[in-house]
Amino acid sequence: MADTLEFNEIYQEVKGSMNDGRLRLSRQGVIFKNSKTGKVDNIQASELAEGVWRRVALGHGLKLLTKNGHVYKYDGFRESEFDKLSDFFKAHYCLELAEKDLCVKGWNWGTVRFGGQLLSFDIGEQPVFEIPLSNVSQCTTGKNEVTLEFHQNDDAEVSLMEVRFYVPPTQEDGVDPVEAFAQNVLSKADVIQATGDAICIFRELQCLTPRGRYDIRIYPTFLHLHGKTFDYKIPYTTVLRLFLLPHKDQRQMFFVISLDPPIKQGQTRYHFLILLFSKDEDISLTLNMNEEEVEKRFEGRLTKNMSGSLYEMVSRVMKALVNRKITVPGNFQGHSGAQCITCSYKASSGLLYPLERGFIYVHKPPVHIRFDEISFVNFARGTTTTRSFDFEIETKQGTQYTFSSIEREEYGKLFDFVNAKKLNIKNRGLKEGMKQSYDEYADSDEDQHDAYLERMKEEGKIREENANDSSDGSGEETDSSFNPGEEDDDVAEEFDSNASASSSSGDGDSDRDDKKPAKKAKIVKDRKPRKKQPESKKGKDPNAPKRPMSAYMLWLNASREKIKSDHPGISITDLSKKAGELWKAMSKEKKEEWDRKAEDARRDYEKAMKEYSVGSKADSHRGERSKKKKKKQEKQVKGKGDKKGAPSKSSSSKSPAKGMSDSFKSKEFVSSDESSSAESKKEDSEDEGAASPPPSSEDSASGSD
Repeated sequence: MADTLEFNEIYQEVKGSMNDGRLRLSRQGVIFKNSKTGKVDNIQASELAEGVWRRVALGHGLKLLTKNGHVYKYDGFRESEFDKLSDFFKAHYCLELAEKDLCVKGWNWGTVRFGGQLLSFDIGEQPVFEIPLSNVSQCTTGKNEVTLEFHQNDDAEVSLMEVRFYVPPTQEDGVDPVEAFAQNVLSKADVIQATGDAICIFRELQCLTPRGRYDIRIYPTFLHLHGKTFDYKIPYTTVLRLFLLPHKDQRQMFFVISLDPPIKQGQTRYHFLILLFSKDEDISLTLNMNEEEVEKRFEGRLTKNMSGSLYEMVSRVMKALVNRKITVPGNFQGHSGAQCITCSYKASSGLLYPLERGFIYVHKPPVHIRFDEISFVNFARGTTTTRSFDFEIETKQGTQYTFSSIEREEYGKLFDFVNAKKLNIKNRGLKEGMKQSYDEYADSDEDQHDAYLERMKEEGKIREENANDSSDGSGEETDSSFNPGEEDDDVAEEFDSNASASSSSGDGDSDRDDKKPAKKAKIVKDRKPRKKQPESKKGKDPNAPKRPMSAYMLWLNASREKIKSDHPGISITDLSKKAGELWKAMSKEKKEEWDRKAEDARRDYEKAMKEYSVGSKADSHRGERSKKKKKKQEKQVKGKGDKKGAPSKSSSSKSPAKGMSDSFKSKEFVSSDESSSAESKKEDSEDEGAASPPPSSEDSASGSD
């Protein structure tokens, strides 16, 4: 038999990750060389205690246990290699290579066995899975439950971080199975042990996250939070930052500890440890060290005996042990004089602290955003009321934080702070825009151009100027056309025409004929000018100068074909969006060139508009005079025709209805005849006498009835 066996492409399982390499078995022992790192693991033959052959995901595997409790796993063997390995183990290591298959029933209850540094979960005699206890970083107990947490493996894409075991209660007196389970784990696990005496202890401190009251024991290398339900051991190496923040009521203080990796409680992760202190609470503290040790370790930052406010003592001790600076609010002051702003984040209300290098929000959930992470900030109008606004922060990774319900009075202070820190403000200029007109509010958005808004503004200006021009013309027309004398004559004419129409229609009430035609004549005449006025406003003179385009519209007309050629098949809406993006990215010098062109066009428009307005007024005066003259001539012609046609109508009527209209007409005819000339009187009277005799008193009485 050969003295050595070599296997290529063998995988060694280390902390959940598989490292490929070469495995060599010799008389002296087992050697594995990692292909990636070149690391060599050497197991002496005298140290081997047990060898197990089993089927695994990568074919077949070999598990080796040493006498000091270490476990080594190698996968990637072929089934045909079992006989060769078994014979080699018998000949050189005096070990029987046992075959043990894993249980694949899928049950989640079984028996836990502790063997060396290995925890094995078995169903019957078959193991389901095994956990190297050296991978355990934390072991916590609850009611009938034990939770194991593991060290994170940076080499593996996916790592197992937590396993929970339910331990049923037993009837044995004096033995707690949960504690016995935890002690077996802790005896072999790589867990921070609270060995020795604590440097100092702070009792019953109020903790907001995780919520509850905890005793804080300060050890040289870690912080121990001991509560009624949970214990947390926090190494100082996981502390990133320390914050000391005054509450808005000026009576309390927040002490915030930023952690990475976070502490875990079930599925919840706490990246921040937040303690709340009252400013009035004092403490006298004595360190559990002699003065020489204190001086040597802390170099004057701490003394053996200290006294003062509780929050000052905690922050001072943490600063000395963690060796990190404590961040406090800078020179920001809100509207009320506080160094924070009351707002809401998600569903909870809290406080936002603008710091010198970032923002921090406490306390549910706590959020810390550094300035170098921020892509831009945005001030948005409140969704529910105009008395508040929202402050939005978007990071470079695309995460957006919205702090809502901020009082309107805080706007100026927060805007000045953000502007002083030179953060990119998405809607810069809205500080003044909150009290400005709509046009100024819209123009202030320089970072994102809106082509649709630009077009609406141009159309609004056109409508406003057209309305002003038409109102000037309509005012002159109204003044010149208003003539009471002429309107009275028109009423008489309307009355005559209505009376003749009603008389020829048949039977009717004389009172109704007296009143209704007169009312109709007035209403119709009053409405006619009002109907004409809107028509004059709506009409647009095609000869009027066209409104000048804005700088953006001039650029868009010049660049539209180029954009279409660069993006074939682009739609109108997409073209507008693309144009807005290009205009936004354009340099200031190029924009100024188009601004000059727009200014020249505006001056040309104003000059042309002045010339047009002078000509249009002269034309309107000439048109008014010709209209009045023509209207007067039409009235005179119409009046003469009515005078000649009225006697013939009365003479041809023989029915009672026609008699009523004749008496009615004769009365009006006399009134109109009085205003005529003497010659027309003689001619009319001669014609009337020749045509028919005057009506009798009976006819007139019947007509009045």
